[in-house]
Amino acid sequence: MTEEEKMLAGEIYDANYNKDLIEKRIIAKELCKKYNELHVRDIIGKKEVIEKLLQKEVKQFTIEPNFFCDYGFNISFGENFYSNHNLVILDANKVEFGDNVFIGPNCGFYTSGHPIDFETRNKGLEYAKPIKVGNNVWIGGNVCVMPGVTIGSNVVIGAGSVVTKDIPDNCVAYGNPCKVAKSL
Repeated sequence: MTEEEKMLAGEIYDANYNKDLIEKRIIAKELCKKYNELHVRDIIGKKEVIEKLLQKEVKQFTIEPNFFCDYGFNISFGENFYSNHNLVILDANKVEFGDNVFIGPNCGFYTSGHPIDFETRNKGLEYAKPIKVGNNVWIGGNVCVMPGVTIGSNVVIGAGSVVTKDIPDNCVAYGNPCKVAKSL
C-alpha cells in the first residue's frame, strides 16, 4: 500500500517524510493562499480555485477567507455551503458536508490524529479518520470536530464545542466534550 492509501484507510502512515504527500500538501497550500488573496468580489476566481483544490465541481458555496486545508481533494460539500472566516480542514481523510451546512468563524475539522506512544509519533507517523456532516447543520463559532466523527442531519452544534463523538440527527449539542442537550 502507498502512504496515501494507508492514510485513506485510516491506518498509520508516514505524513512527514513521504515526498508524494508533501508535494500534494504544498499544492493545496498554494491554492489556499491564492484563494485567500482573491478580491472579495471575484466570485468566478474563487469558484475556479476551490474546484481546482477539491478536484470537483461545486455549486452554491461561500467560504470567507481565510481558508486552509491539507489536501483539498478529500473535501466535498453539498449545495448551499457557507463558512465564515478562518475555516481549517485537515483532510488527510474524507471530510463530507451535506446540503445547507453553515459554519461559524474559527472552526476546525481535523481528520488527523497522532499515536499516543511518543516513539511512534516522533517518527512522523499519524492516522486519519473521516468526518461526515449531514444536511441542515449549523455549527457555531470556534468548534473543533475531531477524527472519525459523524454529525447527523438537522443539528445545531453550539459555539466553542469540541466534538469528539458522533452526534445523532435532530438535536442541539454543545460543550467540551460536545453532548446532546436537546432533541428537535
